[in-house]
Amino acid sequence: MTKEEEVGMLDKESVISKETEHERFKTEFLNDYFERLNVSTNEPDWNVLILQAMSFKEINDYKALLDMLEDEEYVIKYRYHLDTKFNEMIDWFLKVKLEIYTRPLPAYESETRKVCLLDLYMGVKREGRHRIVTENNLWANIAQEIGFDYNEGEYMILLYAMYLDVIIYHYKSRWWLIQDKAGVTKRR
Repeated sequence: MTKEEEVGMLDKESVISKETEHERFKTEFLNDYFERLNVSTNEPDWNVLILQAMSFKEINDYKALLDMLEDEEYVIKYRYHLDTKFNEMIDWFLKVKLEIYTRPLPAYESETRKVCLLDLYMGVKREGRHRIVTENNLWANIAQEIGFDYNEGEYMILLYAMYLDVIIYHYKSRWWLIQDKAGVTKRR
C-alpha cells in the first residue's frame, strides 16, 4: 500500500468510527432525552383544532378545506372532522355564494339513508374528476365505492350536480381569487 492509500484508509476508518459514535449518541442520549420529556398523549391535535376553527365566513376557509382534501392520507386520518366541515362548507357556499336555500344537508338517498358528500367527492376525485367519470360511465362504480347499489349511479350524478359540481368548478377556476382581488366577494 502506498502512503496515500494508507492515509486514505485511516481517514475512512476515522469517518466510520465517528458515524458509529454519532449513531450511539443518537440512540443512547437523544432517545433517552425524548423519553424523559414525558410528553403527554393528551396534547391537542393541531389539525383537529384548525378544522374546528374553520368558520366559512370568507372564501379562504373554503379554499383551505378543499386544499386539505388533496392529501388522501390526511382525509383518512381526519375523516370525521372533515366530513362535518365539508358539509358546513357546502351549506355556506350554497347559501352565501349561490343564495340557494332549498337543498337539505346532509343529503339523503332516501328518507333514512344519508349520502356522505365527502365520500362522493373523494370517489369522483380518485377516478379523475367529474368529466372523466361521466365519459367513462363510472358513476355506478362510484355508487358502489361509497356503499350504495350499482344501480344508484344515476342518483350519484344528480347529487354531485346539486351539491358539488359548482363548488368544484368555482374552486378550480380560481374565480374566487379574481373576485377577492377586485373586492367583489360578498361577506355575510
